[in-house]
Amino acid sequence: MRRREFILVLGAALALPSTSRAQLQKKVFRIGYLSAPTKESVQRALDVLLRKLRELGWVEGENFIIEYRWAEGNVSRLPELASELVALNPDLIVAPATSSALAAKNATSRIPIVMIFPGDPVELGLVSSLSHPGGNVTGTTAAAGPGIIGKLLELLKQAVPHITAVAILGNSADPGLALQMKELRVAAESLSLRLQLFEARGPEEFDRAFADMTRARINGLAIMGSTFLPHRAKLAELAITARLPVIAFLREFTEAGALLSYGVNMSDFVGRGAVYVDRILKGARPADLAVEQPTKFELVINLRTAKALGLSVPPTLLARAEEVIE
Repeated sequence: MRRREFILVLGAALALPSTSRAQLQKKVFRIGYLSAPTKESVQRALDVLLRKLRELGWVEGENFIIEYRWAEGNVSRLPELASELVALNPDLIVAPATSSALAAKNATSRIPIVMIFPGDPVELGLVSSLSHPGGNVTGTTAAAGPGIIGKLLELLKQAVPHITAVAILGNSADPGLALQMKELRVAAESLSLRLQLFEARGPEEFDRAFADMTRARINGLAIMGSTFLPHRAKLAELAITARLPVIAFLREFTEAGALLSYGVNMSDFVGRGAVYVDRILKGARPADLAVEQPTKFELVINLRTAKALGLSVPPTLLARAEEVIE
């Protein structure tokens, strides 16, 4: 370009209002979102994430867009969906839960990943340490040290003292299940409970799993993993029919009819992930951002379900609950 032409072009650009120049320079970031459950089952948490991002100045459709990939409860689809996102070369990938975080990490060591809500990320190999992640993954974890998962069995035993045999309903395709079972077996031994794993990859296997529980003389149930979230109402119905008191890690299960839940409030805690998204899009390196652990866990009790099961929840346990559904 000749010098005179360059000066004319530059002059025209500078003549624009400052707001127009800013719009020309503004980058629209692309974020990948990789989730194991359905959108409907995590809509409340997703709304929180987007609201927190807006508070930080990020408005979907204006300065960022999201490429969503939903596994619809089929964990085995996550590696393929993660590869699809990586091929789009997003600026960042949000991975809420253990299975999606591992799938994203296996798909890329270059693109920053903000994990939300997985189990112990060090044990799972997602980060080198909580204080210094050291790679392309950081974010929040639902784990707050050993014993948290085992606490589920302790609370179930307190709520229903007569239980002796507890079923664990899990999806073997979920990479976090093995770590959860390790903690659960330790807790079961300390509580003198017989523990048995029953696997189901989807709703088509629920009836068979519950029939197997009946044959095994199970009298308590703990549901593991967020992949069952889309089917929480169906699972609660099956459990009540089988006369099984249920505890889960997410309050959404209790709201759908499970007896108890104990864990991090997903809708509240997921908002913390927005802070990591904000910092990374503004230039921070995931390797330098310490992983955040929860400091508060909530107990939710469904008294309607207790009544349907003919149970009387001890007053001491009711007094500890953050919420009682009546």
